Amino acid sequence: MLFNLFFIISHTIFLFAIGFYLISSLQWFNYKFERVIFNYKKPLWHLYFFIIPISIYYLQYKTLFLLLYEYLIFLPHLFLWYRKLDKKLVFTARVKRFFLFLGVITIFYDMLSFILKANLGLIIPLSLAYLASSIYEKILFESFKKEALKKIENMRRNGLKIVAITASYGKTSIKNILYQLIEEEFKTYKTPRSVNTLGGLVKDVNQNLPEKTEIYIAEAGARREGDILEITNFLKPEFAIVGKIGEQHIEYFKKLENIRDTKMEIIKSPNLKKAFIDKSANIKPYKNIEEFGNELSNIEASLDGISFDILIDGKRENFKSPLLGDFNAINIGLAIKMAKELGVDSEKIKKRVAKLKPIEHRLERIEAGGKIIIDDSFNGNYEGMVSSYKIVNQYRGRKVLITPGIVESNRETNISLAKEIDKIFDLVIITGELNSKILDRNIERAKKIILKDKSKLENLLAKETKEGDLILFSNDTPNFF
Repeated sequence: MLFNLFFIISHTIFLFAIGFYLISSLQWFNYKFERVIFNYKKPLWHLYFFIIPISIYYLQYKTLFLLLYEYLIFLPHLFLWYRKLDKKLVFTARVKRFFLFLGVITIFYDMLSFILKANLGLIIPLSLAYLASSIYEKILFESFKKEALKKIENMRRNGLKIVAITASYGKTSIKNILYQLIEEEFKTYKTPRSVNTLGGLVKDVNQNLPEKTEIYIAEAGARREGDILEITNFLKPEFAIVGKIGEQHIEYFKKLENIRDTKMEIIKSPNLKKAFIDKSANIKPYKNIEEFGNELSNIEASLDGISFDILIDGKRENFKSPLLGDFNAINIGLAIKMAKELGVDSEKIKKRVAKLKPIEHRLERIEAGGKIIIDDSFNGNYEGMVSSYKIVNQYRGRKVLITPGIVESNRETNISLAKEIDKIFDLVIITGELNSKILDRNIERAKKIILKDKSKLENLLAKETKEGDLILFSNDTPNFF
């Protein structure tokens, strides 16, 4: 009797531990089960914390071996794994509801199994908890979505206009730049951080969007075809910006044409008055759709900022900005065009461009301990990363790079990146395992250090860098990649 009671308690702990791993994985991938299966970069984690534990449970049911495995191997390893994560589980209301469902189902199932003297099992309680949680979240989301739609329509009657921004990369920068260009003329609100999914936007509208907002600037991101269309149908923006289109997230879309077509879903808004589309989309301008990019010329970038010419109202104007990176000329240019469309004076725009504040973690310059640190950790695309390397190349001192390479991309692109790195940097610290072999093989001149555990980076930098070094953080990615 005592053993049976202890086993039931152990079974419940075991079940919640596996549930913890499951919900952590789902949260990382925006609760898309198919992405957890097909796009996971650490398949061995699935093996260690899901497949093997469940297999041992059924093979060694109610044996001493199972209990020893649970308490001496599985739980300690799960704890150590969690300790080393740099993106830990956030106990949101959704996560708490999942554990509530799991708890209720486990209690009911344990009682039933005890009465019937049957195997307590793991698969059925986990599956039922996931299914019940998914159905409940779907119902709850539709309710929140209706509430958000009602709020937007009410605000539209009072003059609200929405600017939706999408791109393969640069959309957060365009959003922040546009906000700085128009905030003095309008009561402007922008989505926080990199909130760009339908769920994130629904939550943002309901919880954060001020009632008296005149211009709402919203990002729209995608991992599959139809994602942008869902956001477009929700926001129904009056204005749209499509920035640079490239191979970011190519593993989800398979072809560049699919990425382009998905981004262009943003112009299907029934309320659309004007859209500015980067020339990388290869669209034919018509009616209220304007191609952008050929207006730019004489782009110069240095560690002090960028300078470029842009054609406005038939006149070529020179703009200077403290933002780093020649690619920011495109982002600033698109923001300028939209600000002009909204009625902001050209001279005011020029003055504000000259005072643009750096976007956090996007070529953000910091000086500390006699070292120059360039934080470009939120830049994860090939063109942007190579552009930052060209800027760094202007520095005369020793150059240090910290990078995991490019995630959600292909082998060929990372090989090209490695060759660009090798031309410029003296020391390269490769973080994580995803691209470590590719980068290691193709970086030949520079000194290389492969760092699997990012928690040791600070100590490594203290040891390997010195005063006068320039250190570039190029892309960052959670260690589940």
